[in-house]
Amino acid sequence: MTFESLGLSPEILRAITDEGYTTPTPVQVQAIPLVLAGQDVQAAAQTGTGKTAGFTLPILHRLQPMASSSPSPARHPIRCLVLTPTRELAAQVQESVKTYGRHLALRSTVIYGGVAMPPQVKALQAGVEIVVATPGRLLDHVQQKTINLSQVEILVLDEADRMLDMGFIPDIRKIIALLPERRQNLLFSATFSEDIKKLSQGILNNPATVEVARSNTTAEGITQLIYPVEAERKRALLTHLIRTLPIPQAIVFTRTKHGANRLCAQLEKEQIPAAAIHSDKTQSHRMRSLEQFKAGEVSILVATDIAARGLDIDQLPFVINFELPHVPEDYVHRIGRTGRAGSEGCAISLVSPEESRERQAIESLIKQTIREEVSVNFEVVEPVQRPEGRRPPREAEGRSRTDRRPVARQSEVEAVEQVVREPKVPRPVPEVPRSVYSHHHFSRPPLGSSGIKKHREIPALLGGLLKKTP
Repeated sequence: MTFESLGLSPEILRAITDEGYTTPTPVQVQAIPLVLAGQDVQAAAQTGTGKTAGFTLPILHRLQPMASSSPSPARHPIRCLVLTPTRELAAQVQESVKTYGRHLALRSTVIYGGVAMPPQVKALQAGVEIVVATPGRLLDHVQQKTINLSQVEILVLDEADRMLDMGFIPDIRKIIALLPERRQNLLFSATFSEDIKKLSQGILNNPATVEVARSNTTAEGITQLIYPVEAERKRALLTHLIRTLPIPQAIVFTRTKHGANRLCAQLEKEQIPAAAIHSDKTQSHRMRSLEQFKAGEVSILVATDIAARGLDIDQLPFVINFELPHVPEDYVHRIGRTGRAGSEGCAISLVSPEESRERQAIESLIKQTIREEVSVNFEVVEPVQRPEGRRPPREAEGRSRTDRRPVARQSEVEAVEQVVREPKVPRPVPEVPRSVYSHHHFSRPPLGSSGIKKHREIPALLGGLLKKTP
């Protein structure tokens, strides 16, 4: 299957070729013809499979005949509205629209909170056909009468499951009430829960269903490991793993904003370049931290779940759960930041005895037992069984060695090599574009993903995990 066979216009195919893509992903193969046909679509696929291009490409094709080179705002009414849960995701969708619509006369803009409104108002007044927005800021524009949604023909709900989790559904229903009744509706989600199906029933009209993976499954290319460690020793173990595995770049997840700030400060104290992103950070700070991470200026990005949802970072070698999430589905979303587009990655979880319930819930959800490892030259101890309900003391150093039992050690280097030796079914990945990856041996990200420049080669130790897909 090629993009030419999907029936896209020559201008869009030219933009695809400019980016070095040749083969559509499974979700694109299924979704693009349905969107081109004008059908409502509900689609679920694992993160990193090219969902964004699955709707931006056919939308650009459908709106192309109405594109005008006239400077008059009246010739550029809003015809497509894309709603996303986070500012980062909105910016990435807008980038995809600009990239694949570069040879078209269509105009687009992105509006989200955390930044000044006047530049957004100016862009809307100039006239745009495609608006990518977060629900809250969009309703601000509606209230101030700076946006007109009366001619919207296509509505897209991207990452609908996260919008459901974040409580955006009342806002979405307010927005839908402002749109024309006759329109095309597209709902894209990482998972297909019963709540999402109920939501789609109230918005979509006789939708076609696209589902390229089972709900709550993890990508095959992700090696999942658990390092047992007492809670008070997690920071020391994290620093040890970053330096000895080694880990050149990773997103590290924490449960709280305060925990993210504290961990980031600790890593910087250990001379490990790190940045934290969470909802208390300003939008400019979050975008600057993300750009530094993509450019290789920062090796560790410490994030909370809400801030990290929708981050599109290609060829990310590691995801580390400093703390397990309370909601097991969030584990699937977290580790989905690596192993994208058929490439391989590693998800490491630092698990304390107090997190046994969270671990059990995660393993039950993904229907597999995550292998345990013990780091070389780092003493990992197993606490003595305590009475139910009692928590361990805050400091382990003050205890007698008779109160602790050493756990048998195994080299994680050997463990990783063993994983690499296991045969895997090769997956076709488009060739790497010279502009981003010409000096590195990385597999090509899916169409619709943004690039990341590595500041160093991945060490030979992990060459197998991140080897170029044939």
